[in-house]
Amino acid sequence: MKKPALALLATLALPLAARAEVRTFTSTDGRTLRASLVAVDGDKVTIQLPDGRKITAAADRFSAADRQYFAAWKPAVAGAAAAASGASDWFQWRGPNRDGSSTESGLNRDWESKPPELLWHVKGLGGGMSSVVIHGGKIFTMGKVDGAPHLICRNLADGAEVWATEVPGGDDPNCTPTVDPSSGLVFGMTKDGHLSAARVADGELVWSTSFGDDFGGKMESGWGYSESPLIDGDHLICTPGARDGLLAALDKMTGEPVWKTDVSDAELGDKGNFGAGYSSPVISNAGGVKQVVQLTGKGLVGVDAADGKLLWNYNRIANGTANIPTPIISGDYVFGSTGYADGGSALLKLSKRGSGIEAEEVYYYKGRELQNHHGGMILVDGHIYLGHGHNNGFPQCVELESGDIKWPGDRGPGRESAAIAYADGLLFFRYQDHTMALIEADPDQYTVKGHFKLATSNANSWPHPVIQGGKMYIRDQDDLMCYDVGG
Repeated sequence: MKKPALALLATLALPLAARAEVRTFTSTDGRTLRASLVAVDGDKVTIQLPDGRKITAAADRFSAADRQYFAAWKPAVAGAAAAASGASDWFQWRGPNRDGSSTESGLNRDWESKPPELLWHVKGLGGGMSSVVIHGGKIFTMGKVDGAPHLICRNLADGAEVWATEVPGGDDPNCTPTVDPSSGLVFGMTKDGHLSAARVADGELVWSTSFGDDFGGKMESGWGYSESPLIDGDHLICTPGARDGLLAALDKMTGEPVWKTDVSDAELGDKGNFGAGYSSPVISNAGGVKQVVQLTGKGLVGVDAADGKLLWNYNRIANGTANIPTPIISGDYVFGSTGYADGGSALLKLSKRGSGIEAEEVYYYKGRELQNHHGGMILVDGHIYLGHGHNNGFPQCVELESGDIKWPGDRGPGRESAAIAYADGLLFFRYQDHTMALIEADPDQYTVKGHFKLATSNANSWPHPVIQGGKMYIRDQDDLMCYDVGG
C-alpha cells in the first residue's frame, strides 16, 4: 500500500457538514412528497424540497412510518460530500444521493419535435464501462488508455483533457469514480481490485491498495470489480469480498483499514456465490441504526457503519452469475433486484430487534415476474422505475410498499438492457442498442416522449446517463458526448 506524504495531506480540506437523505414522505391524507428531512425539533419537523424550499410542519401530519423515521433520524454523514459539492454536482455514482435522480428542472419534455442537440463530442477516454461524475466544472471517469487503466479528468464545458493518471490494475475498468469534495480526492477502482486515490486538482496519485493482495478479497464471478466506493465522513466504504472483510471502511486520506466486516462464521444462504458483487454500497438509517447496505454475491447485507458488524442479510434474490443493481433505500425499507434466470426482486422492512436489526420480507417476485439486470432502479414519489427483464429494459413501474406493478411491461423504444436516470418528472432510458429514450415518470400511464440514436455505437451501451445543467453526458468507451436536454 502506498503512503501519502504528510505535506500532501496538509493541503487537503476538512470535511463539511452533512445533509439528510432524500426520501418520499406521506401525509395522513395520503399525499406524497419527495424531500429531505433537515431538522427535528420536538413535535415539529422541517423538510427541504428539491427546489430548495423548506417546509416546517407538525410531525403528526405525517404517516406512522414517517413518524418512526423522524424519531430515529440522524443526519446521514454520507450526505456531507453532497453538501460540500453543491446541489447540482453529480459527484458520485448515480448522483448526489446515489439514487439516480437529478434536481434539474425546466428540461425539454418533447424529443419528438425537439430532439436533443449534440453540443460536443470528444475521444481519447479508452476502453471500459465507467460512467462519468461531475464536480467543480470538471468531468471524471476511468478508461484503459495506451494499455493501462487511468483516472481521467476533462473540462465540463468542452470535454478537453485536464489530466489523465495511470493507476495500478489490469483490464478495462468498470468503476465510476467517486469525488470527495471535502478532501479534494477522487477514488477509482480497476477490474482486478486496485483501489486508488488521486488529487482532484492535478491527478497526482496519493495512495493505492489491492483487494486481492491486501485483503484476500475476491469477486463472485469473473467480470472483475465494478463498484463505486462510498464516502462516509472520514471513511471510504468498499467491498473487498473477503471472508474476514466482505465490506471495509478505509481512512480516505491514507487507504488504511478502519474496520472490516467479518462473515467467517455467518450463514449467508445457499444461493449465489461468495464474494463481492457488482453493486455499490449505500447508507440507510433504518431502525434507527446507521448502516451500509450492499448487494454481494450472496445477496443483500447490512453492516453497522460504525464498526462494520454484520447486522442482517437476505439471500433469496442472489443469483449464481452476477448480482449488480444498487439497492434502493427508503426509510426503513430496502428494495433489491437481480437479473439472470435465478434472480428476482424483493422489498425488505428493517426493524430494531434488541442489539440487532431484523430484515422482514414484505414481498418477493421471481425473476420472470420482476427483475433488473444492470441498468439501475429509481424511486420517485413512492414508485420504483426500472428496466425489467434479464438483458432487457422493458420499462416498468412498481409501487414500493405494496409491490403493485403499474405498467404493462412491454418492450420500449430500444433493445436489450437499459441504464436509466431521472430528472424533472422524466426518465432517461439508455438502451444497450444505443437508443436514447425519454419516458414520463407517471405511475398511472406509460408515455414515451421521444427517442433517438446516440452519435456513437462502440460496444454495449451500458454506462449510465448523467443529467446536469440542462445537459446529458454519455460515455461510450473511447467517446464522451454532451447533449442539450434543456427546455
